[in-house]
Amino acid sequence: MTMKPTPLPSSDWPARSLASVWHPCTQMQQALHQPPVSIARAQGAWLYPHQGPRLLDAVSSWWTNLLGHSHPVLVQALKQQLDQLDHVMLAGLTHEPVVELSECLARLTGLGHAFYASDGASSVEIALKMSMHSWRNRGLPHKHQFVALTGGYHGESAGALGVTDIPLFREAYAPLVRPAMTVPCPDPRQRPPHLDAEAWLAHCVAQLQACFEQHAGSLAALILEPLVQGAAGMAMYPAEYLRQVRRLCDEHDVHWIADEIAVGFGRTGRRFAYEHAEVKPDLVCLSKGLTGGMLPLAAVLCTDAIYEAFLDDQTVRGFLHSHSYTGNPLACRAALATQSLLDDAFIAQLEPRAQAFHQ
Repeated sequence: MTMKPTPLPSSDWPARSLASVWHPCTQMQQALHQPPVSIARAQGAWLYPHQGPRLLDAVSSWWTNLLGHSHPVLVQALKQQLDQLDHVMLAGLTHEPVVELSECLARLTGLGHAFYASDGASSVEIALKMSMHSWRNRGLPHKHQFVALTGGYHGESAGALGVTDIPLFREAYAPLVRPAMTVPCPDPRQRPPHLDAEAWLAHCVAQLQACFEQHAGSLAALILEPLVQGAAGMAMYPAEYLRQVRRLCDEHDVHWIADEIAVGFGRTGRRFAYEHAEVKPDLVCLSKGLTGGMLPLAAVLCTDAIYEAFLDDQTVRGFLHSHSYTGNPLACRAALATQSLLDDAFIAQLEPRAQAFHQ
């Protein structure tokens, strides 16, 4: 006779989670000895567990929450949107929130035609495909390789792992991954003792230039996290490197993809980290703080030249990529409400606050 398992108490959320949920970035064997903390609610910067004292959400729920949990402006915007339109596919249809958000992001980035997904890794996949396919449509199918920085992290789907240089995430899936070339990141912690900061930066720029000179004929794009490599341990490098990136990409006809997923929307004191260098990428990936951490959403914006490379009477030359929840109206409405709060006055406060914290 088969014995039925003893039911768990209805309030034992950690145990029930371990019995039913496969948690991300977690060795589940270890989780048996350190169960997840069960969160009942959240408000502002605080998480309130079912048991025990409140917790400061210092990692901003994986760097997504910009304005505090349950922000009343975002909550009200979602309630109003839910009464009008919850979801509709974006192929052949459109809706007010996605149009308004796309116009907003175009104004903020100086790029256009937002393409939507649900998470950061998906936006990286989109940007890589967009770059390579645009070269193909321009009669340059040999430009299909990518270069990334050492220590870079761009997500854990197969294409994103190809441009991620963190073995912990990539090694187990090597047979699935098409690795990118890498060039040294100008993170000062990687600087050899015999080089000063200026010489190290010059060396990293020279290595990038050498890579471009050798492989420009096959390179579609360079992808990097502007100024801060988060998963590498908050590795930071000077804005001058981005200015040199822009110069070299222009000289060698290589796209620059800026992965602003973690650093965008004010995290570095400017709305986007690349703005510190006063340059603009060819493609930009956005997610995390895009909706203030309220709902999953990602976007890729690109130059007009990349977009126009897909305009053709032949369907096969279009960008045939999709996600079921592309441009979800609720997520777009949350993003619009977030951007209304992250206005120019809000962004202007960030650098003085950063200087105060630094002091």
